[in-house]
Amino acid sequence: MKKNFSSFMVSRPVLLITGILLIATSLRAPVTGIAPLLTMIHKTFALTTFATGTLTTLPLLAFAFASPFCVLLARHYGLERSLMLGLVLITSGIFIRSSGTVSMLFAGSAVIGLGIAIANVLLPALLKRDFPKNITTLTAVYAFVSGVAAAVFSGCVVPLATLPSSNWMRALELFAILPLLTIAVWLPQLRNHTQPVAETASPQTFHTKIWQSSLAWYVTLFLGLNSLIYYTVITWLPNILTAAGYSLHEAGSLHGLTQLATAIPGLVLVPTLHRFKNHKVMAAGTTIITGIALLGLLCWPHHATIWTTLFGFGTGASFIMALSFISLRAGTVRQASALSGMAQTIGYTIAAAAPPLVGALHDTSGSWSAPIGLCITTCGIMAVCGYAAGSSRQL
Repeated sequence: MKKNFSSFMVSRPVLLITGILLIATSLRAPVTGIAPLLTMIHKTFALTTFATGTLTTLPLLAFAFASPFCVLLARHYGLERSLMLGLVLITSGIFIRSSGTVSMLFAGSAVIGLGIAIANVLLPALLKRDFPKNITTLTAVYAFVSGVAAAVFSGCVVPLATLPSSNWMRALELFAILPLLTIAVWLPQLRNHTQPVAETASPQTFHTKIWQSSLAWYVTLFLGLNSLIYYTVITWLPNILTAAGYSLHEAGSLHGLTQLATAIPGLVLVPTLHRFKNHKVMAAGTTIITGIALLGLLCWPHHATIWTTLFGFGTGASFIMALSFISLRAGTVRQASALSGMAQTIGYTIAAAAPPLVGALHDTSGSWSAPIGLCITTCGIMAVCGYAAGSSRQL
């Protein structure tokens, strides 16, 4: 893939590809990077654990409900300008979230989610239109870049927040560096006013019989349950680790390691998945890896480096497979568009409910054992869905 990507870079405008990869750096870090600071935020505003978990939920709800309408935005204003709007919303949301009041903390989180939803939907549409022969290569690279950026910010945010002249608000403001840089690099693209390809998913694609398909539901649940487990653990992992005896700095570093590990599977799976017709064992196997990692974190937390790496790898691999199933299990482009809308809307809605509810479960039980045990049980259900979604049949 390295040779293919090198030759591809010299054959396409470098500034456009640089802009695409920079956009990828803002797709995850502003949401997951807040987790190592939740303890500080919790103390500052005396929030309940349920309310603290909502800081992750709000962006996910934005993903679920705004995503189907992003294509309509692009068809009216063009892909390039719509992506710029997404970047502006992410940047604005970061500053709003860091302004120091509890209302702005939640409002900023929602605005960030809207911006990421636009970029999440329209970046693949841009690749589909402009780079149809290199979609898998660029998807793998920008997924890796997104994971690396999230890992770096998660590892650095606690040290930055604890500097003598700093606090958690100043640390969160630093998340604006990358989207601001991206805006500067993306400015030349605004002279274009181009549209996504006609087959890109839009709200109209929901009105099909695909919602009655058992295979479509297996794919949807595989994606949704993986997102539920990932965002639940990634939200509360620093708290889980500090409860097990790790310092905030160590917990932040392990949180970053987890996100770095999620990026690794994409470099291998994205270019190779299409070579296999049956993915049953692979889908169930990646889920089992996630379950083993959670079991290890519960029973042997002093080996957290191993378990967090395994967890990141397992959930990252499952996410790549779930997204691939949307194309592989669809018989037509229209079916793929409809399945994408169904899977992402329901999937992120399922995931959004989990972090605050798990936080409430922790408050009720007094430990993280019950929440982790619930996630392990969910892995079992997810493995069944993944095994069914991995069959070679199509809709």
